[in-house]
Amino acid sequence: MPPPFTDLAGFKTALATSTGADQAALAGAAARNGQLTKPSGALGDLETLAIWYASWRGTDRPRITHPQVLIFAGNHGVAARGVSAFPPEVTVQMVANFQHGGAAINQLSTLYGAQMSVHALDLDRPTQDFTTAPAMSDADLLIALQTGWDAVNPAADLLVTGEMGIGNTTPAAAIACALWGGTAADWVGRGTGVDDAGLARKADVVAQGLALHTSRAPLEVLRCLGGREIAAMAGAIARARVLHIPVILDGFICCAAASVLAKLHPGALDHTIAGHVSAESAHPALLRHLGKTPLLNLNLRLGEGSGAALAIGILQGAVACHSGMATFAEAGVAGG
Repeated sequence: MPPPFTDLAGFKTALATSTGADQAALAGAAARNGQLTKPSGALGDLETLAIWYASWRGTDRPRITHPQVLIFAGNHGVAARGVSAFPPEVTVQMVANFQHGGAAINQLSTLYGAQMSVHALDLDRPTQDFTTAPAMSDADLLIALQTGWDAVNPAADLLVTGEMGIGNTTPAAAIACALWGGTAADWVGRGTGVDDAGLARKADVVAQGLALHTSRAPLEVLRCLGGREIAAMAGAIARARVLHIPVILDGFICCAAASVLAKLHPGALDHTIAGHVSAESAHPALLRHLGKTPLLNLNLRLGEGSGAALAIGILQGAVACHSGMATFAEAGVAGG
């Protein structure tokens, strides 16, 4: 089925007209939570997670049976500026590794019963170096958004988006700086492990890109400073909202993509939670801007959706307890 947009204005409209959480399901889930065989609040944040999940699935007693993990891969012209510890060829090699089941995200997807797929976006045609030209044309951006949109399985009941793209913490930092303010140095981190000189180069590259591309309109920021895989993640997260599929956000790059949606429409990320806070230095600040509290803090910096995938288990546990536990009345336990 073709997406309900054929241009960037249509994408904005699709996001803006998407509906919010089901308030009846929210109230029903909260009421059920108050009747379960446990002291009030005894499951802490798991209770909040389950009620939130129920509200987006439209039932007071949901199940998670079809999680989906989407990995998008793209190459970046700005990588030629020495902003990564690895060469761009690694993107293609890692896509093959994903396809053969050899990456960390493959193991985590299998562990949590998630359908996983990998989508490589024109790896032989990197984006432009954003210090000299816009990273993408309008057409490139539209295709990337549509790729992410179309990749979401309408039958999924939970979504994780991940990425692969050598050098992509640099465009993510540029997007974050353009949308949330501050200086380039505030937002760049070591990514794949660059040294101090590499970190300084990243800050300089981001500053150059911000000086060249002065629009702060969210989709223009994404087009001029982003990458195809980042745009595809934004498209997938937006489609999930339209379909009322809850999303677990991954690390810094995923949250940069999500930031575009947050700036496009108030409440655009209400269907999302943060799976973890990564070791990328600016990720905590980005989460604060998004108003998201991470579920995990394990010093991860792999990408691939790995931190979000680990959090699938936490959400599955929250929903299993909420929907599977007996109420006081059902169990014949006094105190309900």
